[in-house]
Amino acid sequence: MVMKRVPAAAFKATCLELMDRVREAGVEYVVTKHGRPVAKLVPYDGEKTTSPFGCMKGTVLGYERPFDPVDADWDVNRT
Repeated sequence: MVMKRVPAAAFKATCLELMDRVREAGVEYVVTKHGRPVAKLVPYDGEKTTSPFGCMKGTVLGYERPFDPVDADWDVNRT
């Protein structure tokens, strides 16, 4: 993929348009200041947002008998 160079002044003037191109076409831009690269605008490919439902799936390692009564020695106010 060819990265396009864009001067900082042109980037400032067309920032939103360039961001749309990056999102839609995957184009990458290198922003330059006085001919030197200072920033890179690339498509974001981060993690997908997940639903809170099922996010804890697989976190309990094992519990043999979950419906058995709690031991008689257990006390909620124990210190």
